[in-house]
Amino acid sequence: MYAPVDTEPFPIPAIEPDQVAPEFLRREVSYPTREQPGTIVVDPAARYAYLVLEGGRALRYGIGVGKEEGFNFRGEAIIARKAEWPGWRPTPDMIRREPERYGPLREGLPGGSGNPLGPRALYLYRDGRDTYYRLHGTVEPWTIGTMVSSGCVRLLNQDIIDLYRRVPVGTRVVVLPAGGASA
Repeated sequence: MYAPVDTEPFPIPAIEPDQVAPEFLRREVSYPTREQPGTIVVDPAARYAYLVLEGGRALRYGIGVGKEEGFNFRGEAIIARKAEWPGWRPTPDMIRREPERYGPLREGLPGGSGNPLGPRALYLYRDGRDTYYRLHGTVEPWTIGTMVSSGCVRLLNQDIIDLYRRVPVGTRVVVLPAGGASA
């Protein structure tokens, strides 16, 4: 499941067993919820994203979330766009918070193995507008299960490829508050 991927335009290395705590590896779990199958539920407090399945089950993915609660998106959104090997550009807020780190990248980076979004991105929109939050891969697999990002939800590269294949544009995403209220 976490072997190297060599069928992509850029190589994706294997996830080494000591890079990620076992509880954050993808698995099917019991997940009773009122949400409809096909919905993605993100639980930032637990550091999991769930793809709701039939029969009270879900695929659970370990995630990394915003390093401060205020960075995290909350509520409902729709995946309005999907991209393979997306380009990335820091938001104005990121540049303002960390000008030395993000200022030189203000023009962005093309997709590729060094891009922080990894091999896939799912773009969250609300009321027809881009929220600037994404579910995406990461070049830092050891950050899964932590609060580290500028607010986006990062998954292991193999996991975002798996999730990307399973969900169409129009998929509903529910991001729980950090308190972990159930869906």
